[in-house]
Amino acid sequence: MIAVAGGKGGSGKTTTTVGLARAFSRRGAPVVAADADWDLPNLAELADETGTPVATPESARSGAVESETLEAEPVGREPVGSGKHLTVTRVARGKRPVPVDRREPVVLDAPDRPREHDAAVVLADLDDVVPEDAPLLLDCPAGASPDVAAPLRAADRCVLVTPLRRPALRDAAKTAAIARRLECPPLGIVVTRTRSVPDAVSELFRCPVLGRIPAKSPVPLEDAAVEAAYDSAAETLVETYGRDRWRIA
Repeated sequence: MIAVAGGKGGSGKTTTTVGLARAFSRRGAPVVAADADWDLPNLAELADETGTPVATPESARSGAVESETLEAEPVGREPVGSGKHLTVTRVARGKRPVPVDRREPVVLDAPDRPREHDAAVVLADLDDVVPEDAPLLLDCPAGASPDVAAPLRAADRCVLVTPLRRPALRDAAKTAAIARRLECPPLGIVVTRTRSVPDAVSELFRCPVLGRIPAKSPVPLEDAAVEAAYDSAAETLVETYGRDRWRIA
């Protein structure tokens, strides 16, 4: 399990989670991306709005994953995002098998009633039910808030995400320090909205730069240069960490 963490909101953390997940899928990995930012969840929404649609229960019924009738979600507010996605809690507690798909990532939405669940317990259970050879990415809460502790404790390692702005670098460095204290050391940094990164950045975080993501707007994940940058970052992650762990080409 890899936590994708950063400084304050707007660093590109959720975009990086989706970008890396799709990059792993392009290499044939059965990747799962889960929203661990339960107060401000937008992983499923971003995934639905950009690029090729991610795996959903509908795709499962069409044969992409195991066919099975979905149980209705509990009565309450509408699920965040498109409403098509399984929630982290539903999968973690075994109410639905993980619909892993080697052709496209599976995105798990935040729970409908986040305050009714212990995030640390849910994420630990999720780690147990996702196949060991499938990359599992957690989109973390922003910054160094108390909520970021649960995904960092659950994850084995983290990937840091930051733009090259001084306040953002300072906040990401605080997150990196928290991650190390929680025994979730950084595998590296993804630097967003740039084509070059000074050597001092790697020295500041005491880990390598995994990717340099160019600034493309308004929809960076639909840009070929951004896709290539995430492909390169994913390749580095595979070579340095996942080669013997993940089922990946």
